Amino acid sequence: MEKQILQTYLDNHSFPIITKEKKKYIMYEGLQDSSAYILKDGIIKTSVITRDGREFNLRYITGLEIVSLLKDEYSKFTDAPFNIRIESPTAQLYKINRVQFWQDINRSPKLQNYVKEYYRVNLLQSMKRMQQMLMNGKFGAVCTQLYDLSETFGVDTEDGRLIDFIVTNEEIARFCGITSASSVNRMLQQLKDSHAIEIQQRKILIKNMEAITENIIL
Repeated sequence: MEKQILQTYLDNHSFPIITKEKKKYIMYEGLQDSSAYILKDGIIKTSVITRDGREFNLRYITGLEIVSLLKDEYSKFTDAPFNIRIESPTAQLYKINRVQFWQDINRSPKLQNYVKEYYRVNLLQSMKRMQQMLMNGKFGAVCTQLYDLSETFGVDTEDGRLIDFIVTNEEIARFCGITSASSVNRMLQQLKDSHAIEIQQRKILIKNMEAITENIIL
């Protein structure tokens, strides 16, 4: 996606920017909101609550990106489809009246194309993730999450690819639909024993990416 289109739109308007600290929420699933949000900088996490009250993580988002679904263009308020929580020390987001945002989109073919591409890419990513979670099993799901984390936060080092972001076993479990962090711990220990990963200052270093991907149906 050509994010410069979105950046130009934001630069041409004086939208308010809100700043939130780590573990604060921008929105909660099911609550009504009249605003659309675009991440300016920082890291956020989206999640939903299952029927039995457990949290299921969807994805981490970094950099400039629309982080709230737009739904229809006429309703002043819309129910939030998921939770959005700050994961970096702080994060800044543009807060835009959602009806105005739709009106601006309708007036700009470039912005229309950007939003269409945004939804197309996110739909494909969601379908791929669902396929991976259904077909890979629990161990494969953990490997899938490590691969995704390396794509989002990975930094190449002499020893491998470092996930330069602290992710707890509990958070990985919530991404994979696994009920306990101890189960994730056992799987990570299995990867450590095979020298596929290493823990460095609470961050995961992937030393053998092939050992990760061979457990994933990509």
